[in-house]
Amino acid sequence: MPNIKSQKKRVLTNEKSRASNKAIKSEIRTAIKKALAAKKDEATDATDLINHAVSLVDKGVKKGILKPNKAAREKSRLMQA
Repeated sequence: MPNIKSQKKRVLTNEKSRASNKAIKSEIRTAIKKALAAKKDEATDATDLINHAVSLVDKGVKKGILKPNKAAREKSRLMQA
């Protein structure tokens, strides 16, 4: 545990942001899995799920949670036939 006051604050804020980032990453992964499963089963709502997953991936990049190349790779996987 740090002794300096500002570092104690940083530990708390880092923990909060880590939890937030983890939740967002989990949501993105879940959306991608659902979209790929729907696409594989040729479900009627597959396009909606794919669009939702792509939107979440883009938001993840915007917030700095995902790297741009990973986002491009995931979106490419979603769009493939």
